[in-house]
Amino acid sequence: MKSIRPCLAALLALAFLVNLAGCTPKPVIPLSVFAAGSLIQPFNELEKAFETRYPYIDVLPEYHGSIQVMRHATDLHEKIDVIATADELLIPMLMYGTVDPETGSPYANWHLRFASNRMTIAYTPQSRYADEINADHWAEILLRPDVKVGLSDPRFDAAGYRMLMIFQLAETQLDKPALFEDMFNGQFRFGIKTEAGESGVTVIHVPEVLETKPGSHILMRGGSIALLALLESGDIDYAFEYESVARQHNLQMVALPDSLNLGSPDVDYSSVMVKLDFQRFASVKPEFGGGRIGYGITIPTNAPHPREAQLFLEFLLGEEGRALMDAMYHPLYDPVLAVGYENLPPGLQKLVEPAP
Repeated sequence: MKSIRPCLAALLALAFLVNLAGCTPKPVIPLSVFAAGSLIQPFNELEKAFETRYPYIDVLPEYHGSIQVMRHATDLHEKIDVIATADELLIPMLMYGTVDPETGSPYANWHLRFASNRMTIAYTPQSRYADEINADHWAEILLRPDVKVGLSDPRFDAAGYRMLMIFQLAETQLDKPALFEDMFNGQFRFGIKTEAGESGVTVIHVPEVLETKPGSHILMRGGSIALLALLESGDIDYAFEYESVARQHNLQMVALPDSLNLGSPDVDYSSVMVKLDFQRFASVKPEFGGGRIGYGITIPTNAPHPREAQLFLEFLLGEEGRALMDAMYHPLYDPVLAVGYENLPPGLQKLVEPAP
């Protein structure tokens, strides 16, 4: 058997020459990305392509409901490089409005409004009454006592409070004045209440303790993505999901009209509001007004790797990132709009336009 020592000697000599030439590999930089669960599939594709272009950056994604994403930054004070949420208004509400105790500065002072979506009712061929449900009488199907409906927790997830909004809006759209009460009354230990607010706005109050009663026809989970497994197993029959997610998972859908899907730029959804009736956040009480779905993304002011975070956003907004998002049924705005445009890094300013 031939000796391997000459081979080892050659490899050591080559490594010595590489170091002399200044070609030492860059240390791997961990890039923490916290994002809404509805971005899992597109951001997974984005991660692979981004790391191919920048092999010295290791993207470390973590996915939660949108409000929970905010809490990791503003309440738990975790150092995060990129934050992306399914409700862009959470960023100014909770990051502009909360000061980092270490720096004395707000957690963010700009964000990008980079995409929208539509809410849809997702189901499978095995769902009860799958052969009957359609856009005209979905409400009657979901109210049937033997039908199980998934709800993502509105205290943590934007899809959850958007589902509540849709049922309230549908009372007028479908001429069913008791629809919200019929769907949710008696399903929780402490009920979700509605009241008439100012200027004709209906306010939905979500209590601090939100637990379903035994035998409820509603099954609740922390985020809308967690409902997908319940759909596949048959534990629930229907779930309100983002259209992009339903398409990514090849689910059947009831396409809601623009007046209800929260995705149209031409519809005024402001006749409804959701309030969380507890102080989960240190200094801000979240109130969510009805409006078109808008995804937001930012680099926190205390991000440990702001330059690499900027590269991630530039990649997302570039040609390859746009193509990946398109392939995942979640196209970006063209143009992407920036709130706080003057505070953006110059490299990002050239890729977006100021929000009106």
